[in-house]
Amino acid sequence: MNNICIKAGKRAYEIIRDGGFNLDRVTTYFGPATGPRWLVASGFDLTLLTNGLLGCARATHLVGSSAGAMRFAAWLQPEPEKSYRTLMESYIGTTYKRNETPVTVRESLMAIVNSYIENDALPFALSNKKYRLAIITVRARNLVASELNWVQQLGLSIGFLFNAIRRSYIHYFAERVVFYNGPKPPPFCLRPGFRGRYIPLNAINFKYAVAASGAIPLVVAGVRNIYGAPIGIYRDGGLIDYHLTHNYAATPDDIVLFFNHQERIVPGWLDKKLSYRLPRADDLDNVLMIHPSPGFVAELPGGKIPDRDDFAIFVDDPATRIKNWWKAVERARPLGEEFLELVESKRIRNVVGKIEIQ
Repeated sequence: MNNICIKAGKRAYEIIRDGGFNLDRVTTYFGPATGPRWLVASGFDLTLLTNGLLGCARATHLVGSSAGAMRFAAWLQPEPEKSYRTLMESYIGTTYKRNETPVTVRESLMAIVNSYIENDALPFALSNKKYRLAIITVRARNLVASELNWVQQLGLSIGFLFNAIRRSYIHYFAERVVFYNGPKPPPFCLRPGFRGRYIPLNAINFKYAVAASGAIPLVVAGVRNIYGAPIGIYRDGGLIDYHLTHNYAATPDDIVLFFNHQERIVPGWLDKKLSYRLPRADDLDNVLMIHPSPGFVAELPGGKIPDRDDFAIFVDDPATRIKNWWKAVERARPLGEEFLELVESKRIRNVVGKIEIQ
C-alpha cells in the first residue's frame, strides 16, 4: 500500500470528502502524452479494464494524446485486455539502432499500432457503446510542418520562444485536431474556448490518427494527409495537450479521472521547462488525479520511471532496458487494486488531498 497519491480539484475534492464518489461519476478518463512513462499506468488501466468499472452507467470518454491515445485505442477492441497486453509487449520489445531516422521510427510506430489493432476489428471499435475515444493530434504549421530536421528544429525553437511569451501563440505552429468516435464530439470540443477541429474516426483513419498522435517532433516523421481531415502533416498531440488543458467533465458534478506519472501538471510539451506555466484552476475543478508515490518510484529499476532517454542510454544493451521496463510493469501491477480498495471502502475520502497548482 501507499504506492499511490490521490489529489483532487476543488469540486472533485468536495464530492469525495462528502462521500458521494463512485466510479459511475467518471465521464472522462484522460491519458497524458508521457512517452514510456505510461507503463506505470498499466496496472491501473488493466484493473479498470478487466473489471469493466468505467462506462457502466453511461459511455466514458477516453481522451488522450500520444501514449494516452495508444493506451485507450486498445480499450475499444473486441478483446481489450488482450489488445492492451499486446501493445505493452510490442512497445517494450521494439528496439532502435543508433542510425534510426524519423522515417524508420515512424515505421516502427506503425508496426506497434498494427500489432494490437486489427483491421477487421475496427467496425467493432467504432461502434463501441461503453467507451468513446478522442485522439488528440496536431496539424503542424509553418516551419514545424517541414520534415527537414534543421527546419523543423528552427520552427520548434521559434515556437518555444513564442509559447514562452503566451501559450496561445503555439497555435501559429500547430493546430489542434481531435479525432473521435461516437454520435457527437466529446463535450470539451463544443465549449467556448476550444480552439481546433474535431474529425470523426472511421475505419480508414483510425490507425493513422493513433500513430500521428504519437509522432514526436524531430524523432518521428509526421503522418501526412489523414483521411477525412484537412491536408497536412500530423504530429504528436502533446505539443499542445501534453497534460490537462480543458475541463473535460460533461457536467459540473462529473469526475475526470487522470493517472499521471508525476504530481506536476504541465499544459503543453513546450511548457516542460517553463516553471511559471501552470494549468488553469478551472480546468482542474473536476479532476481526480492519481500519481505514483515517491516510495514507489524509488523501488523501480534505477529509482526512476521508464522514459524515452532509456532508448539512448541502453541503445547498445536493449535487453537491460527491456528487463527494466518489464520490472516497472510488474511493480505497477497492484496500483489499480490499491485505488479500487480505497474507493470501495470509502477510505478515499480520508486520503484525498487537494491539487496544488505550482
